[in-house]
Amino acid sequence: MAFPQPPGILASHDLRLAEFDQNPSEALFRVYAWMQLARTADNRILDLFRQGLIKGTVCGGQGNEGLCVPLALLADKTIDVVNFSHRGFGGHLVWSGHLCDHLNQYFANAASPTKAREGNIHHGDPAHRSVPMISHLGAMLSVVAGATHSQRRLGKNAVGFASFGDGGSSTGDIHETLNLASLLSLPVIFVIENNRYAYSTPTTEQFAGGVELWQRAAGYGIEGFALDCRDPEHVVRTLAATIEKVRATSRPVLIEAHTLRLRGHAAYDTCDYLKPGESDAFYAADALPKLRARLAAALGAARLDALDAELGAFIEACIKLGLATPRPSPEGMEADVFAPSAPAMPWVPSVAPRGTGLPTRDSADTGQETRATPVTAPQSLNLAQAINAGLRKILTERPESIVMGQDIGTYGGAFKVTENLLNEFGRPRVFNTPLAESACTGYAIGLALNGHRPIEEFQFADFSSEAMTQLSLNAATMHFRSGAKCPMVFRFPAGGGLTFGSFHSQELESIFLAMPGLKGLYPSTPQDAFNALLAAYEDDNPVILFEHKALYRRGRAPVAWDPNYRDVWTPRKLRAGDFATFVTYGEMVHLADDACTYFASEYETTFDLFDLRALAPLKLDAIAASLARTGRLIVLHEGRRTHGFGAELVTRLTESHFKSLKAAPLRIASLDLPVPFAPELEHAFRPTKEKIIDRIAAWMG
Repeated sequence: MAFPQPPGILASHDLRLAEFDQNPSEALFRVYAWMQLARTADNRILDLFRQGLIKGTVCGGQGNEGLCVPLALLADKTIDVVNFSHRGFGGHLVWSGHLCDHLNQYFANAASPTKAREGNIHHGDPAHRSVPMISHLGAMLSVVAGATHSQRRLGKNAVGFASFGDGGSSTGDIHETLNLASLLSLPVIFVIENNRYAYSTPTTEQFAGGVELWQRAAGYGIEGFALDCRDPEHVVRTLAATIEKVRATSRPVLIEAHTLRLRGHAAYDTCDYLKPGESDAFYAADALPKLRARLAAALGAARLDALDAELGAFIEACIKLGLATPRPSPEGMEADVFAPSAPAMPWVPSVAPRGTGLPTRDSADTGQETRATPVTAPQSLNLAQAINAGLRKILTERPESIVMGQDIGTYGGAFKVTENLLNEFGRPRVFNTPLAESACTGYAIGLALNGHRPIEEFQFADFSSEAMTQLSLNAATMHFRSGAKCPMVFRFPAGGGLTFGSFHSQELESIFLAMPGLKGLYPSTPQDAFNALLAAYEDDNPVILFEHKALYRRGRAPVAWDPNYRDVWTPRKLRAGDFATFVTYGEMVHLADDACTYFASEYETTFDLFDLRALAPLKLDAIAASLARTGRLIVLHEGRRTHGFGAELVTRLTESHFKSLKAAPLRIASLDLPVPFAPELEHAFRPTKEKIIDRIAAWMG
């Protein structure tokens, strides 16, 4: 169905300052057209919501048009990056898409740009660098920073525009990102939309008086200023100069834009918290009627009336079309949680780049570096070195790759996994990040959305909790809600047994992999670790690579180029047996193998032993076939038992074989405690070879 033709004045989505100098009234007339379109459409959306024709809720941008419309018109839509807030409807209209596209998003119909999977104004346009927002608005700034830096890395002189409210200015993500942007000298204009209220909370209850929000810029060594948005021409001229400066200097700027909120926070907001006369004062300061009066005096009221009528008719035609569009279908939702499988990359068939060697230092070495045998031959590597080899291979062969994390540069990472990479590839490709896991992960998401493939090391898996929103609600949901690929690898040094205590020893797979959209690999051998890194890297989804710290230097094994490296996404059968099907992963693979050896020797009892390797998505066909044959199931994992990953495995494997089971499944895991510190206590907390044998023997009896 064809969309209605927009009024001719809306054909231009751009505005340059030279146009103001030549004919300010005509330039302002175009600004007015977009502002009026946004205001009238916002008002009609509110009407439709009240009629029950739009669900959920709506957050109107009435009063914000004088900021977001000039900003969107001035930005370079061919290279710049933007994220609009809840009140940026006018910006969305200017940036890309037909009004019908945006209304279909509100109607959540079959033509919705997000397939009706994302709510109202949350959608963006990733293909045109309009970053889809989540409700945790502070988390969006770093994504804009990453995507903008990606553009600059690609040689494009882009500027980023990141919007947030006065309430959002209190979140930690804001401060993390401002620091990151200043540190990396990122050309991002951070815009605080200060309309005096965060929902119902006034600014006087959000932060102490005496210091304005823009003055915080000084703490990050960047420029900041306040912008009064009551005069659109002033806004245009100020923003135009700022954009030109940021584009030239590649330095961030913080703007506190004083806007208006003529409606409540959302459609259901009663606004009964406003002071007497405050609402009237807001309307008296409204920029749109003032601009209309100025243009009517300069261009004639009839011209304004004609434009208003044309815009109104266009909006009504679009609404009529949206209401006639069918409702969405749930078909395809589960398939779209993950981006489709990507083709294999054209890797050079060797462990590491030709002509280089591999560091062979381990915990027993003196610190002197030696060189491994030629890279075309199999390498004798421990797990840490295998990952280092994989990172080196990726950085050499894939120009879009970036390795980032805390202390990964000169120091080589807390576990020396990134050793020597900075020297070989330089700081733009391998760089230390500040202690700001949330902002740095959001920055990596921005890189991934724009064509780069970042690999982020968390110093310890435990520290990923600082980035929970970015990992589980932003990266994980990106493809489902926007259709955009988000290829990135998160390296999680996980697990206990090294006397590191509660904050450096946790297994977090059951937490993160419960969130749809995240994939997970957990290798137990150097070869699988090398393969897993390559497989994770070329996947078009966010992948967590769990690396057990106790395996980093637990002996060496041959690592060779494996053309079947993608097989790491399926379980590997390590032993064949008849008594039971034994499933595990990570460091527990080695304990399980030792236990199997014991039972074969002492009890003449054998097991089908599987190394799960891929924790999400789960591919359990081979294991299920084994269980159908043995009738008994043992699941072993290091994470805590309650709500542990083993519960999911037991359920998945037994729900279709329950009647044929010969015994209740056996689940072996750690105690339901925070990870204790003292070696004796941690030994009692975790599964050990002896405890595994005792549990299985008792279960067999």
